Amino acid sequence: MSLLRTSIRSAKPALQSRQLGNAIRTKISLPDLDWDFGALEPYISGQINELHYTKHHQTYVTGFNTAIEQYAEAKEAGEVKKAVELQKQINFHGGGYLNHNLFWKNLAPPSQGGGELPAESSALGKAVIDQYKSFDNLVAVTNSKLAGIQGSGWAFIAKNKLNGAIEVIQTQNQDTALDPYIPLVAIDAWEHAYYLQYQNVKVDYFKAIWNVINWKEAEKRFTA
Repeated sequence: MSLLRTSIRSAKPALQSRQLGNAIRTKISLPDLDWDFGALEPYISGQINELHYTKHHQTYVTGFNTAIEQYAEAKEAGEVKKAVELQKQINFHGGGYLNHNLFWKNLAPPSQGGGELPAESSALGKAVIDQYKSFDNLVAVTNSKLAGIQGSGWAFIAKNKLNGAIEVIQTQNQDTALDPYIPLVAIDAWEHAYYLQYQNVKVDYFKAIWNVINWKEAEKRFTA
């Protein structure tokens, strides 16, 4: 298998809306964090985490809840055009909600194991070594995908359920890693994730974040 086996995938809007609808059926709220806002310093500042969580993530929560209410009303009223337009909002805000939920879960301060790589003998470790030869190579591939995002988007390290392969997926805006992919690690490449600290040098953010990646969470998702 190729050392740099990667793929760029972007789900079709209709498919993504349907899958997001299956994943999120009721009103949503912000998840609890497993650490304080300042716990990821110096790699990600407390100010960024607080704004990212309380403002940006909350915006997706509010936007999704509003959109599903309006969508139900539009369907009941037979307003097909409005319902179709609202599916785009459900897609965007629902994707943002799910992406950020995973983003917070796959971050941890070093005191809680952040940045600690899985053992090469673990299930995830064996898969990474088999495909990429080292975690450093996987990180390099992911950072390359992140740096190549034009505008806003995400990079996911994901498991392909069809063949068990680990792939690096690049998405735009709030598109997310959908079936057949199981996202293991999600990295936010929107400016709000780094600009207050790293300004326009986003590659420094991409390098720094690996010091607080929660590989234990990735391992759990890989073996689930």
